Amino acid sequence: MIRRRAIVTGTVQGVGFRWSAREQAQTLGVAGWARNRADGSVEVEVEGEDERVDRMLAWLRQGPPGSDVRAVDVSEAATDGDDGFRIRQTV
Repeated sequence: MIRRRAIVTGTVQGVGFRWSAREQAQTLGVAGWARNRADGSVEVEVEGEDERVDRMLAWLRQGPPGSDVRAVDVSEAATDGDDGFRIRQTV
């Protein structure tokens, strides 16, 4: 199991990005969360098997229809045993 944190920038708020990310995470069988940030970006943490996390990160680089992803900054994060994918409050 691995966990990654991604900061997604571009036109990623107001386009259903977090909700679409949750659907994609459920499809891929990964856990974690997504939240809007005050600077207009979306922060996502994804935990699961390496290949599934990589597939989720690839999806984040594309985003849902209506989004325009400019960059995805990925870093390692400590696993914490999430059992689902949640939408969190804006920070």
